Amino acid sequence: MFTGGSLLVGAAARTDLVAPERTEELARRQYASLRRLAELPDEVAVWPTHGAGSFCSAPPGARRTSTVGAERATNPLLRAGSEDEFVAALLGSLGSYPSYFARLPEVNRRGVVLTGDPALPAADMTAVRSLLADGALLVDARPVADFAAGHVPGALSIPLRPAFASWLGWLVPPDVPLVVLRGPGQDAAEIAWQAAKIGYAGVEFAGGMAAWTGAGQPVARTRLLTADQLGREPVLDVRQDAEFAAGHLPGAVHVELGDLAERADALPRGPLVVMCGHGERAMGAASLLERAGHHDLAVLAGGPGDWSSATGRALATGS
Repeated sequence: MFTGGSLLVGAAARTDLVAPERTEELARRQYASLRRLAELPDEVAVWPTHGAGSFCSAPPGARRTSTVGAERATNPLLRAGSEDEFVAALLGSLGSYPSYFARLPEVNRRGVVLTGDPALPAADMTAVRSLLADGALLVDARPVADFAAGHVPGALSIPLRPAFASWLGWLVPPDVPLVVLRGPGQDAAEIAWQAAKIGYAGVEFAGGMAAWTGAGQPVARTRLLTADQLGREPVLDVRQDAEFAAGHLPGAVHVELGDLAERADALPRGPLVVMCGHGERAMGAASLLERAGHHDLAVLAGGPGDWSSATGRALATGS
């Protein structure tokens, strides 16, 4: 059974993508759809349109296919006792609405037309400096530790991983020329494909950081802290609302990464430690703050659980 975006492995598709006023109505239709699908025999294979790696309600995990029996036994939404219980559970699991989703229907309607495999044409130092001077945005796809050790000033950190396309769409305006910097061993084709899927194209900085530093260009650095190194500096938590409410450092300020660009000016300009669940979103947030003129930033390598284990202190809960 090809379930599209309706029944996912361990979840169900979000229903807030059409219009806010239709979210509950569509959630109730989703309940009826899933109840119908759940009546099929246990052995029927379930092939959804996607798995984890986007904000379409697919939970973390590597499984992309399932069976009706497995979903009936383990999917919390299929185990809801009533329509109202299902609606409450589904709407409570949606998380934030990525702003770039509003552009995707038209992108999907037109389709991404490719004459071959997508690629990011190489741009040398001279071309990159010219593009940046004209307003292009440099996206650094390297791992968190590499970005922290040294990056092009003003670069936006979006580490290459399954959610790369989601954060690219959420954080990078669609009409800004794009330059991508990747690290040794990172797959250029993977970056190009993830960008193309949501309608983005650009060029790749040939030579990357080695070319930049070799030319004597300025380099910015970001402190990377472990949980036991965290002192009394203010903490900014950029996880989603539900993650923050489930457990956070006492006294932490909370601004979701997707909202940070609009709220950067309201945050303190002094020392600030940025954190998320592991470090990837936090480094993206730190790079956004750096672009907005903030200094003395650090990123926590880890999440609230690491801090609690290192200090023996309990996490705060609630919004």
